[in-house]
Amino acid sequence: MEENIAGNNGGNKNESQRQIAGAIIIAGLMIAGAILVKGNNNTSVTPTNNNTNAVKTSVAPAPVTQNDRTIGNPNAKVTFIIYEDFQCPFCGAVSGLAPNSEAIKYLQQKDATWAPFMPYINDLVKNGSVKFVYRDWAFLGPESIQSAEAARCAGDQGKFWEYHDYLYAHQNGENKGGFSNPNLKSFAKTLGLNTATFNQCLDASKYAQAISDSKAEGQKAGVTGTPKGFILVNGKVLDTIDGAEPLSAVKQKLDAALK
Repeated sequence: MEENIAGNNGGNKNESQRQIAGAIIIAGLMIAGAILVKGNNNTSVTPTNNNTNAVKTSVAPAPVTQNDRTIGNPNAKVTFIIYEDFQCPFCGAVSGLAPNSEAIKYLQQKDATWAPFMPYINDLVKNGSVKFVYRDWAFLGPESIQSAEAARCAGDQGKFWEYHDYLYAHQNGENKGGFSNPNLKSFAKTLGLNTATFNQCLDASKYAQAISDSKAEGQKAGVTGTPKGFILVNGKVLDTIDGAEPLSAVKQKLDAALK
């Protein structure tokens, strides 16, 4: 967006406005991070690569079933299950789908070497080494639930992953209308879905209970924030991903699992 600056007073005013806007964005990310860090009284996770205080759960998540959204070799040695919220800025960051996002800038300010880990996991999925399972843990408000339902409605037409990627590439704040029902329906049209079928699914809240059940299952496994990943070998949890860990840390964990 271009700005017209007339004279020094206008320039100072606009510069002040930009500074305030930037401060609000960073403050929002810090608050989101605090939500992730706080968790509950017994468990904490972190949005950064500082895992010193993270408590890792030893409880396995619910077994993978045909109702899960999975991709990759069904017989892969390693299964990677991740619980996420489509509004979570750190979930968007680890996806790498919006490389210039404020969340990525925030993480890289804390660690200049930070890089998203999902592109690496996608490579492992493509070569058959890892089975990837995406699960909803919608906790940031109504648009989290709506977007999770919308992605599943897209899945009814075989386009869950396309819709999943579109959501993470188009995050626009939390509960500010970015993932309102009209916008979610517009996304479906953009992706070439049958909009009548999609709209009916979304309006009927077809997957509301499934979204709620997914969150409850995650809580039983110790999920208190997003992103939260589980690395399983032969059905047993070998390691976890706690928050927006850097690629270097996640790669080390997955490479160990693949040995």
